[in-house]
Amino acid sequence: MKQAPVNLATYLLLFFVLLASSRVLVDGQKCKPSGKIKGKNPPKGECNKNNDSECCEAGKYYTIYKCSPSVSKHTKATLTVNSFEEGGEGGAPSECDRKYHDDDTPVVALSTGWFNNKKRCHNFIKIHGNGRSVKAMVVDECDSTMGCDKDHDYQPPCSNNIVDASKAVWKALGVKESDDRYGFMDVTWFDA
Repeated sequence: MKQAPVNLATYLLLFFVLLASSRVLVDGQKCKPSGKIKGKNPPKGECNKNNDSECCEAGKYYTIYKCSPSVSKHTKATLTVNSFEEGGEGGAPSECDRKYHDDDTPVVALSTGWFNNKKRCHNFIKIHGNGRSVKAMVVDECDSTMGCDKDHDYQPPCSNNIVDASKAVWKALGVKESDDRYGFMDVTWFDA
């Protein structure tokens, strides 16, 4: 029995179907916003503005995320600065152990998706930036799903790509407080 030849149109149709399918799979792996929350002004003196922290504004909408980008050997992130000490802008004790941590200890908080329901608690990550690297222990979550309330020190939700680091991490990366990048710098990281 002789088979009918497959024409060019059939091949092109198959190609476009496969291309569209792969595009849907790739898009499904991206982290997309989960919604928005409406900001409200914090009570007087309730929002800690240390380390250039931002306070919520009444009526402004803030994007929230339940996910973070995929983790790889070179996960791109924004490094921010936080004080994990009592009275620091981190507010409450760290999520992993309900303790405060000294600013001279290399510790971090990760965005909600990366924090992964405490699965990274007390694990170390390696952060690369400014031509240097440092190991830091995960002790807290930088909440990407909530904010603008007392529990979050009346600060907006974190972005979904944040590694919020103690001053010790910045020092180990050789970035001084006088540097324009201090408090907000592009880095990569991976599980150590």
